[in-house]
Amino acid sequence: MSANTQKYAAPLLVLGCVVFGLGSLIVKFVPVGSYAAAWWRLLVAGAVFWLLMRRFGQRLPQSRAAVRYALFSGAALGFDLALWHESIRAVGPGISTLLNSLQIFFLAAVGFFFFGEKLSRLQTANLFLAAAGVAMIAAPEFGRNAGAAWGFASGIASGAMLALSMACVRKTHQAEPTALFPLMFLVSAGGVLALSAPAFLADAQRFFPATPRDIALILVYGIVMQCFAWGLIAYAIPLLSLSLTGLLLLSEPVAALAIDCLLLGKPITTVQWCGAALTLLAIYLGSSKSGAH
Repeated sequence: MSANTQKYAAPLLVLGCVVFGLGSLIVKFVPVGSYAAAWWRLLVAGAVFWLLMRRFGQRLPQSRAAVRYALFSGAALGFDLALWHESIRAVGPGISTLLNSLQIFFLAAVGFFFFGEKLSRLQTANLFLAAAGVAMIAAPEFGRNAGAAWGFASGIASGAMLALSMACVRKTHQAEPTALFPLMFLVSAGGVLALSAPAFLADAQRFFPATPRDIALILVYGIVMQCFAWGLIAYAIPLLSLSLTGLLLLSEPVAALAIDCLLLGKPITTVQWCGAALTLLAIYLGSSKSGAH
């Protein structure tokens, strides 16, 4: 690995996280339902990954188990996105993205129950630290926002779905090592299949983007947020230390909080900022520890 490659890895990782955070603006302002937005994002991304797969001559896995796990991963990712969208619309991009980042604790639980990984005392302490931080964020929000309960529930549930998706990706590679573009094509396809019925049923009146502007933003959401930003993150992570990766990944919820506060004018109290800092600390410590396995 060259020094030049490592030199650009950290800025690329931060750029990917910030671009992800900007995606929440599209969700908030495009009048397409939460499930429909997730369906369109994965459909567009699936088409891009299929073209990339063909362009670079990468093949789908031959193992049925690998295909099955990749599709399951996509189904979980689809519901992760849909629930995250619901949370964005209820409590704003900042809080929803922070709640989604709690997936590392669900990932630790999946590792404990399904992969035989033990939870350390530090991981257990981090869980209580994160819970305290979320409570500090939630208290003022429940006092002024009628949709806070659903926003927090859907945000936390989205983190659980993201953890399940990641665990299924791991199982995919265990069944058969799979190249990036075929894997992401299958993941996208699994999400599209899983969300088809919920999107048509829940968002029948808000399924199709109505204007050329909305169509353009949906294409940006699929190509830029799902393919470009994710690609930057996937490229940079193996080139950096685990502790630095854990720290830099926090730029996503930080960027979302900044967007919420500075661009959308959402009032965030001092108690909520302190709760966010506490939660970010727990996520960082948890991600550094979980990454060491």
